[in-house]
Amino acid sequence: MARPGRTTSIDLTLTHELSVGLIERLTCPSGATKAFLRDRDVSGLRVRVTAKGAKSFVYEAKLNGKAISKTLGGFPLMSISDAKDKARELAKVVKTDKQDPRELERQQDADKAAQAEADKVQTLTVGDLWPQYLEEGKPKRRPVWKPRYRADILLMSSPGGVKKVRGQGVTRVGPLYPLMVMPLSQINEDTIKAWHDSEAKKGPDYAARALMMFRGFLRWAASKPDYRGLVNRAAGSAPAILDSLPSTKANKRKDCLEVAQLPGWFAGADMLGNRTIATYLKALVLTGARREEMAGLRWEDVDFRWSRLTLADKVNDTRIIPLSPYLAQMLVTLPRVTNDEGNANPFVFAAKSASGHIEEPRSNFSKVNKHAGVVKLTIHGLRRSFSLLGEAAGAPAGAIAQVMGHSPDSIAEGYRPRSIDALRPYLAQIEKHILEQAGIVFDTKAAPGALRVIQTA
Repeated sequence: MARPGRTTSIDLTLTHELSVGLIERLTCPSGATKAFLRDRDVSGLRVRVTAKGAKSFVYEAKLNGKAISKTLGGFPLMSISDAKDKARELAKVVKTDKQDPRELERQQDADKAAQAEADKVQTLTVGDLWPQYLEEGKPKRRPVWKPRYRADILLMSSPGGVKKVRGQGVTRVGPLYPLMVMPLSQINEDTIKAWHDSEAKKGPDYAARALMMFRGFLRWAASKPDYRGLVNRAAGSAPAILDSLPSTKANKRKDCLEVAQLPGWFAGADMLGNRTIATYLKALVLTGARREEMAGLRWEDVDFRWSRLTLADKVNDTRIIPLSPYLAQMLVTLPRVTNDEGNANPFVFAAKSASGHIEEPRSNFSKVNKHAGVVKLTIHGLRRSFSLLGEAAGAPAGAIAQVMGHSPDSIAEGYRPRSIDALRPYLAQIEKHILEQAGIVFDTKAAPGALRVIQTA
């Protein structure tokens, strides 16, 4: 029998033994959008041709009275043999298993995607989530982190290697940085203890603070549905870890200014040559305010008429305390700073910083301590100094605590909130006692700005 020519038409009403030559001859009838060539060997196998000449292997069948169709692959990329094998597989699914192969494929694709996502989640590292934590994380019962705490977190997780702003060399690797490369799913009691033990060799207190910060990250991650299954929230609080932490009682700071050190310390503040920073440091001693509270003081928060200060508060949003005479004198004589555009800086303790106010006073603070011969005094020690000097001045513990912004449950004496006028004589009494011990004499009855302050040796 003669072999049909390339232009010989194919009777599409019949089944045919598929061959490459037969499929190559297949064309779509004029006026039709597509046509099908049926295979004689495998029931349901078709070759589909479109009006534009594209050819594909297709499997067609009926399931529960409904026609189903699934494309197997394009010709000639898919061979006839592979198309027949695939068609036989689908025929078994439809005729024997009574299932729609398209639904099976969709389910398989969904399962693969879910598995891929699960695999991806399993490989998530702490560093992958850290930027999100920095953006969304916050402390307990507070809407946002304080800027200094956020800066500490960034420092703790820093890779280091950055040229120091002050001094020589580069910054060191932060204690949290080794955790950044670890998969979240591998953060457990053992890995955290191994990390903490390693960091504690460099500095136990610094490592303990880093651990506290990381426990905040674990709490945040455990609150997220996407990561909850990967996180052991209690891993950082396991007994094996807590037992290795430095004793809080042994390491609780007790530093403060002693009475004999006050003259030299106040004289050292005045020798800084910067009245703004000198006044800031003195204000911490005279009010017991936290460093951030005083640094963020705005001019609008200073009421010279009614002698009051409004401070940002750690427990409440704000607290109001009396403005004592000597502090009022120092504040009223401070310069009002403007920026390069000529706009007034709103902060009392203005500085050329991102925030516009004093952020890091430790360099000047160290100079004052050195001048006074004071060793191992922290800035928070000034707050403790106010409390102890206040007791020595005879002020009630409750009044001292209210000025300092202590929470009611953190003081020994029952907390009895006093009005500003009721607090005023106690704060004036404390200030008078501190100035007397520092050897400073000044007229408390003159108006702020008109006082003549005299410091004696």
